[in-house]
Amino acid sequence: MAINGGPNLECRMYEARYPEVDMAVMIQVKNIADMGAYVSLLEYNNIEGMILFSELSRRRIRSVSSLIKVGRQEPVMVLRVDKEKGYIDLSKRRVSEEDIQGCEERYNKSKLVHSIMRHVAETMNIDLEDLYIHVGWPLYRKYGHAHEAFKLIVTDPDSILSSLTREVKEVGPDGQEITKVVPAMSEEVKDALIKNIKRRMTPQPLKIRADIEMKCFQFDGVIHIKDAMKKAEASGNADCPVKIKLVAPPLYVLTTQTLDKEQGISVLTNAIKACTSAIEQHKGKLVVKEAPRAVSEREDKLLAEHMAKLNSANEEVNGDEGSEEEEDTGMGEIDLDNPSGITE
Repeated sequence: MAINGGPNLECRMYEARYPEVDMAVMIQVKNIADMGAYVSLLEYNNIEGMILFSELSRRRIRSVSSLIKVGRQEPVMVLRVDKEKGYIDLSKRRVSEEDIQGCEERYNKSKLVHSIMRHVAETMNIDLEDLYIHVGWPLYRKYGHAHEAFKLIVTDPDSILSSLTREVKEVGPDGQEITKVVPAMSEEVKDALIKNIKRRMTPQPLKIRADIEMKCFQFDGVIHIKDAMKKAEASGNADCPVKIKLVAPPLYVLTTQTLDKEQGISVLTNAIKACTSAIEQHKGKLVVKEAPRAVSEREDKLLAEHMAKLNSANEEVNGDEGSEEEEDTGMGEIDLDNPSGITE
């Protein structure tokens, strides 16, 4: 329903008005009544469904509130659909782990597609269902999911969108009605859609990080550590360049940026192996404190702040440049044969 005469921005995500029986769907719990819970089907424009209490759990129910809560979103199984009366019966107890995973993956993709479509409809002042009829649902039919088509649009929009058309009826010169086939959307709407897809779906590089401790007590230990660091960086490639930085002796961090998480972890794992091999040749030691893993921007920022603090602290105590122990920090100052420093 349009608000204040504007375009209609309410629409289901899929062409089918109702889900199929034995299909897992994403719901949000609206309220709990005497017989069961009333829910909204999030992928079907929030049409109402019901989960009877007998369909909540395979076990005996002691507390309904522990099984279902108002506001919660979760996948459930479709048991019955009465399209004439609009009744949809759902089950929580019949949905398997596999169903849940599949439903969540589909819903997350559909939600992103829906968000892009709705934003385009709103900003271009067009009807959302009309955009779905002529663009979204044909892409669902052709690619299995519009999300797959949107991914391809990021790099090659014309080949995906140029095949989409709509029929319009016009009155010809002779007064007869004729049907013309025209592009599914105007150039302005098409440009807005492409721009939104590229902004929301261009993959963002992940930062992969590993934390290690590295020590070498040999003469020229600092040089051996630097050589090991070079070996680590040399094991990177154009897609996953490896950097290694000293945080504070003996702690170092290895990082890489990549679009492929598994590849990034693999490259850093190999970098650690190369570094370990190089330092052990000179009787040094490398210990992995944190294995390679994807890190958030926040973690990255905290590390940068920590390193900045350490740098400023080092600058503040720079007055003792004449100190004899200046260059040894990278190697540590422990006698390997007598770590306690106690002489007998």
